[in-house]
Amino acid sequence: MPTSPSLATGPSPASTGPARDRRADLLLVLAAVVLAAWVTSGMWVDPNGRAITVNSSDQALFEWLLAFGGHAVTHGENPLFTHLLNVPDGVNLAVNTSITVYAVVFAPLTYLIGPPATFLVILTLNLAATAVAWYWLLSRHLVGSRLAAATGALFIAYCPAMVSHANAHLNWTAGWLVPLLIWGVFRLRRPGSAVSGGVTLGLLVAVAFSIAAEGLFFTALALALFLAVRSLHPARRAEARAALPSFLRGLGVTALVAGVLLAYPLWLHFAGPQRFHGTGFDPLIHSEDIAAYGSYPRRSLAGWAGWGTSLAPNPTEENSFFGLPLLLLAVACFGYCWTRADRAFRATLAALGTVAVVFAVLSWGPKAKWNGSRTDQLLPFGVLDNLPVVNAALPSRLALAVAPVFGLLLAYAVDRLRARPPRHRAAGWAWAVGFAVALLPLLPTPLLTRAREPIPTFVTSGAWQRYVSPGGVLTPLPLTVDVYPDGQRWQAYALAHRQGEFRLPAGFFLGPGGPDGRGRIGPVPRTFDTLMDQAARYGVMPIVTDGTIRLARADLRYWGVEAVVLTDTVDGAKYDVDEETVRRTATALLGEPRRVDDVWLWTRPPGGW
Repeated sequence: MPTSPSLATGPSPASTGPARDRRADLLLVLAAVVLAAWVTSGMWVDPNGRAITVNSSDQALFEWLLAFGGHAVTHGENPLFTHLLNVPDGVNLAVNTSITVYAVVFAPLTYLIGPPATFLVILTLNLAATAVAWYWLLSRHLVGSRLAAATGALFIAYCPAMVSHANAHLNWTAGWLVPLLIWGVFRLRRPGSAVSGGVTLGLLVAVAFSIAAEGLFFTALALALFLAVRSLHPARRAEARAALPSFLRGLGVTALVAGVLLAYPLWLHFAGPQRFHGTGFDPLIHSEDIAAYGSYPRRSLAGWAGWGTSLAPNPTEENSFFGLPLLLLAVACFGYCWTRADRAFRATLAALGTVAVVFAVLSWGPKAKWNGSRTDQLLPFGVLDNLPVVNAALPSRLALAVAPVFGLLLAYAVDRLRARPPRHRAAGWAWAVGFAVALLPLLPTPLLTRAREPIPTFVTSGAWQRYVSPGGVLTPLPLTVDVYPDGQRWQAYALAHRQGEFRLPAGFFLGPGGPDGRGRIGPVPRTFDTLMDQAARYGVMPIVTDGTIRLARADLRYWGVEAVVLTDTVDGAKYDVDEETVRRTATALLGEPRRVDDVWLWTRPPGGW
């Protein structure tokens, strides 16, 4: 099978025939869709009524982003900044994960079936499309064996990192962007393709920035390191020198196209209102445990058998967790390919190995951690953490670059084993057993899901409109933050069902106000929301004095709140909420509520709070 001269990496076997290749392609697509549906099967039972158990807050956030993005486009509003959250300051969505492209493309579906079901459709498509995109890159440009391409593609798309991020991360599961970006970068090396290649790559960069800016940053770093190591290898220097003029011209066109398309988002990101530097997450906590690389993930066959560990900071960040057999297999594949490669392909292998090692070490964060115990050993990320842009990245996610390297090594090894089968049958069986022992324990199991509280009739019927002026402020109790996602779910419903807008005084977002000028999750706490959180989280009614009442009501005036709403059952993302204590606390602060439909309601008195 012929390979693209810009991506060719070594000898490949000839094609087995168009008809057989088409059947292999269709089987891969079918396998990708079936696996995607299997991983997300717990939500397909009731797309609008079930939530991902370990990350319902992020699910609610992405559902809100889909509803808001569609609403912004259809109503001529700014899709990258909103005053619907964090009244009165608003939220800069350019420094959050705005997924604007998804919101716009899927807006008709969001209006048709609702944000939760649209979220599920995109999540499932993300997983399947990642496998198909990697298969396309491998089978058309890197290897000749369809089996080799399928092995690498399915591993990358359903590796532990991707399955863990399937716990509600629409940005990180958009792994289909990576092979397209790789193809776009290598296409720039072709003579005469500077303009067409640069325009194509510029469009891809703009789309990737909209969906997963952090992922785009990691991909760019990995590609830059790969190209540098590969180009400096003696066997590739002449080729790299000859391709450099075309490559630089193409990069210039890419920068121009992406710069024009992203000028406003980048300004908002780095200089706009409500921006911040760094992140609201601690890099020490969100770093990869060194032992995690040899451990098994929880949502896998090994995890189901009880071999999984809890070395990740949370279940959505199992970014390595390859298991010791796969680590050994990857080393064996590297060695096998190296001994059978020419000097040119060894340059590719050396570059892949460098990327894997560098990104693995960086993923360990500022200080080393082994099997849950933190050491004082300073690591490279600790030196780089103060650099702009780098300080906004979570080090553990750098391990996401290691999985594609392993997938490529698996594909290359299978490709060469198919081209030149081992002379001795025992050697062939040894390879087959090695692949089975390494990969079967990593087969994914479905995400954990649970039923979540339905949106109250007070919202679905539009009754809220009788108590809140157009564009007025409503708040649920407790106030909407990451652990209490109800408010954004209600708002998403109202936007997607064309009920109009109500604003929220808080919300789940990243904004300014963290330590040392860094970002934080949600708004800076005030008296009223702190009291509500205490009552909800601990079930302890705070001491209420005349001074407390004055401060709490001053907060409601500051936000311009017109209606305060409490449901009988609040959907707590991390723990159960004590609704009775919340109601008693709110009554002590605001007076007796009235019952409207299925909620308790406090409205602003004629004279104000």
